[in-house]
Amino acid sequence: MVLEAIRYDRGNLQILDQLKLPHAEVYDDINTSGDAWEAIKHMRTRGAPAIAIVAALSLAVELLIADIPPTAGDTAAFVYDRLDYLVTSRPTAVNLADAVRKLKAVVDAEVAKVKADGNGDSIREAYIAAAEKMLVDDVRDNEAIGKHGAEWIQKNTEFGQNGQVSVITHCNTGSLATAGYGTALGVIRALHSAGTLKHAFCTETRPYNQGSRLTAFELVHDKIPATLVTDSMAAALLKLKGPSERIAAIVVGADRVAANGDTANKIGTYSLAILAKFHGVKFLVAAPRTTIDLQTKSGADIVIEERPGNEVTLVKGPKWVAVLDEVDLSSSETIKIAASGIDVWNPAFDVTPAELIDGIITEVGVVEKDKNGEFQLQNVFQGLTNGNG
Repeated sequence: MVLEAIRYDRGNLQILDQLKLPHAEVYDDINTSGDAWEAIKHMRTRGAPAIAIVAALSLAVELLIADIPPTAGDTAAFVYDRLDYLVTSRPTAVNLADAVRKLKAVVDAEVAKVKADGNGDSIREAYIAAAEKMLVDDVRDNEAIGKHGAEWIQKNTEFGQNGQVSVITHCNTGSLATAGYGTALGVIRALHSAGTLKHAFCTETRPYNQGSRLTAFELVHDKIPATLVTDSMAAALLKLKGPSERIAAIVVGADRVAANGDTANKIGTYSLAILAKFHGVKFLVAAPRTTIDLQTKSGADIVIEERPGNEVTLVKGPKWVAVLDEVDLSSSETIKIAASGIDVWNPAFDVTPAELIDGIITEVGVVEKDKNGEFQLQNVFQGLTNGNG
């Protein structure tokens, strides 16, 4: 059974509440852009591609069930207002801003056709069709990313050229973070489907534990051979088990890729890139073109979201019943794990410099650096790449 984080048919949108995973699968109804804003802000849905899709579809549902102004101009104004509001939910993830820009362009084009005093129904229908297309396109693009990434690892790593490979991934970049299949986890899925994956290793991803809660959940769900490690074990894993486990690459997702290739991703990504460089392991970023922001010149221009300190000092979850060897889903506990009064710094993301990245996997191919050691990311928007594609 395919894991669905987003369930949609026209007029109905549900998201899998990721705060309740991996212990319970609960779907929440999203009926308005306000519902989506809350779900995104509080991370009941997360992952840069999924955020954009949920935001876009939430307004599609709202346009069908809400009392919308009758004229095209007023309907367009309503859409613009709601889209501007939605983009404030997670500012670091460029996919959301990119989706908003594209949806506004669709509405602008429709207003120009019917004029501002025309019927607002055509604006609504044009918007809904565009949002639904984003859902379909995201799954298709993710499958292409998986294919390109798997092929690149097989062709460009010593282990890959001589049999199966193992891969390390960070945070969650699978079906739970996208419309389906996944980006970095999609690469792992593609390797597994081809019979060329020896083992997957996922990091815990403190402090929000997306790796242990979500990626581990997906790997178990898909019966992919995998092992969970804490973030601080990555160096020892590469040193002690790298050769025997045939670890060929670290593959991560992205929330924003700057024009020069600097990449913002979940906190802890930068340290993994440094470890990969030291141990001679390929470091790859898997991201659809919607994550590439050519207007942002480098990582220095990326605004990093900081989250509440209690995400670091508190741990919440269902109570473990030792005698039954299972959790009690009816009983949730919050436990404090840090000293009272300690200050906390909790950036949600860090920026990995382009110099530490070996390739950026997109739906049209893997972009490698040119002879000057620079990524030419503008080429992916022309259907061209410097790697396989």
